[in-house]
Amino acid sequence: MTRRLILLGWAAMAMGLAGLAHAAAPLPLLPLPAQLRVDAGHFTVDAHTPIVLADDTASTRRTGAYLVDLVARTRGLHLPLQHGAATAHAIVLRLDPAAPVANREGYALDVTPAGMRISARDAAGLFYGAVTAWQLLTPDAQHGAVQVPALSIRDQPRFAWRGLMLDSARHFQTVDEIERLLDQMAQHKLNTFHWHLTDDQGWRIEIKRYPELTRIGAWRTPPDAGHDGVPQRYGGFYAQDEIRRVVAYAAARHITIVPEIDMPGHAQAAVAAYPQLGVTGKRPGVSTDWGVNPWLYNVDDDTFTFIDHVLDEVMALFPSTYIHVGGDEAIKDQWQASSAVQAKMRALGIASEDALQGWFIDRVGQYLDKHGRKLIGWDEILEGDNLPAEATVMSWRGTDGAIKAALLGHDVVLSPAPALYFDHVQGDLADEYAGRLGVESLKDVYGFQVVPGVLSAAQAKHVLGVQANLWTEHMPTFAHVEHAAFPRLDALSEVAWSPVAANHWPGFVARLPAQFERYRAQHVDVADSAFAVDIGVDRNLALATGKATVTLTDQIGAGAIHYTLDGSTPTPDSPRYAAPFNLALPATVRAVSFAADGGPLAAPRGRVLDRAALLSFPGSTLPNCPGSDFRLRLQPVPDATSTQPVYAVNVFDTCQQLPATWLDGVAAIRVEAVRLPRNFALAHEAGLVVSRPRATPFGELVVRADECDGPVLASMPLPDPARGAGNFTLAAALPAQQGEHALCLIYTAPIDGPLYAIGRVTLTP
Repeated sequence: MTRRLILLGWAAMAMGLAGLAHAAAPLPLLPLPAQLRVDAGHFTVDAHTPIVLADDTASTRRTGAYLVDLVARTRGLHLPLQHGAATAHAIVLRLDPAAPVANREGYALDVTPAGMRISARDAAGLFYGAVTAWQLLTPDAQHGAVQVPALSIRDQPRFAWRGLMLDSARHFQTVDEIERLLDQMAQHKLNTFHWHLTDDQGWRIEIKRYPELTRIGAWRTPPDAGHDGVPQRYGGFYAQDEIRRVVAYAAARHITIVPEIDMPGHAQAAVAAYPQLGVTGKRPGVSTDWGVNPWLYNVDDDTFTFIDHVLDEVMALFPSTYIHVGGDEAIKDQWQASSAVQAKMRALGIASEDALQGWFIDRVGQYLDKHGRKLIGWDEILEGDNLPAEATVMSWRGTDGAIKAALLGHDVVLSPAPALYFDHVQGDLADEYAGRLGVESLKDVYGFQVVPGVLSAAQAKHVLGVQANLWTEHMPTFAHVEHAAFPRLDALSEVAWSPVAANHWPGFVARLPAQFERYRAQHVDVADSAFAVDIGVDRNLALATGKATVTLTDQIGAGAIHYTLDGSTPTPDSPRYAAPFNLALPATVRAVSFAADGGPLAAPRGRVLDRAALLSFPGSTLPNCPGSDFRLRLQPVPDATSTQPVYAVNVFDTCQQLPATWLDGVAAIRVEAVRLPRNFALAHEAGLVVSRPRATPFGELVVRADECDGPVLASMPLPDPARGAGNFTLAAALPAQQGEHALCLIYTAPIDGPLYAIGRVTLTP
């Protein structure tokens, strides 16, 4: 056979790649190209294969150097870089105004036994072609020479906006860390870095005209500062020279940085620096609370002069067409209570505070327009009905904002919660990192439909693209950021780049092992949540009979699960899981999911199966009591520098349920408890926080049988929070119970004090 046709139509591509996976390893490409044909033969690349720059533009030289460096770091191949005409047995890069793909981000890539040729009409397209070439050169974890199959690619992106937002206001990342993230964005063909630089919890950008913004606004005093190793202050900011460095670094990788300066809400750090910008005239501290704070900018002319001056310096630093002004979660209490603001509304003929926000945003939009820039904001900027016609809407409250904006003729970017909010955890095992629950899995992201189905073809043209968001309230370190981003960024990249008809989940999963090896080569902290093995048993049957039926599952179900029963680490030679199996207690089960090439897809997970272990429950796995679904996985302090431990908390109701458990022979309960800062600004939601009567000064942990209003089995007083350690143990006797019973564990501590969580619950004889 002289030619194997993988793609003529999009459906054929999905089927073809799936079929190819059975015969050989799938092509290691993420995201999938728009058009791909695999031919007979291959091209061998080794240390003597040159990369030839067939034109002498600065951008081609940069792309060539980038490819040389990337291949050296990840494949151990140090390919020579040459200039001049295309030669045989070489990788040739060429900017060509007649290249087959006209799209400025598109490229053509052809491989024959005589060499590889990459051409594009624009520097961005040539760069993305080089990224694809690098992926072809890194199909596995090996170093040295590689055989690339003969093929032909014609590729271009589905969407012009392929974005990732990083929140540097809640937690601060170094310039080196930002650049690491930009590197990965480039390798995923993402082109827009939305940089969230100001919020209630910190002002992160140096504005030379207003030095107090960073002298005061960039630093906050953490809860429990000075105790148990908590530092006296937390913060940081980016000097203008550092921002220029990051902008240049991104531009070299064809990434545009869109800065966000929040207004009129999320302004507490700015008002802390310059109280005259606020409504009340008072100076708040920089917020330590996550959530929606009440501090707004006022609507005086002097405040708009301040905003204009800030935007002048922002525009001088960031050449992006778009400037993001936030516009979200501006609760209007301060405006409603201010006689000066109300007088301004009457003078302007504005009837509501929502309309005043619309006027505010319109004024800022006009200023940006005068300077050749475009305003973009979260979907609340639609409120007030006077949004500038050229403004773009980023839809985060589901897709309704995108639909409304497109119907009104505004361009939109889809970035909805919870689907593309990467602060949501990727899995629900006990060792998952901190974040917001529920789970937004890798498969959930891959299945996201960017264009709402209710839009007509003409209206759908307003959809610029798609973006995921890394909100960092619960990502205090860059390890948290990477864990939250990867591998979901792989799914996002394919959703943003590849044709919609190419969406094929099994094919995507089959290409992940090669990508995981690239992550390992670059020391990227990748979550293995999608492949982590959950070791399940029927707890009550095991407690009653001394025998366990074990099930091994993972989210994806694509790998081969192997297990051991002697405590050793499983290998591909260990028994392969095919169906639930029975064990006599005690036993130890360890399990790993493996790719087809024998590489592990996740770290080993283990579970001890004996009576003591079956009567011990990690608090992070205990569900909320009925009535409230809101749930966070929190660390002991908001600015933790480690990734564990993590505690599941409902900030509205500190009540959790231990599932129905065989309690015969149980006589006591021991709870490893933890006290956490209650650093949550709930604004209008404060009334949802459940307060319960207490019998002792600092409250109790009450244990009730079966239901949350069931009979009290135990009540354990809480220690004085001003004196004791943050972690402590509570213990109590339990009256004898027969058969299966659920337990409801309820903290009755005052709701104006700290939060309490459960580290572990252990039932004992």
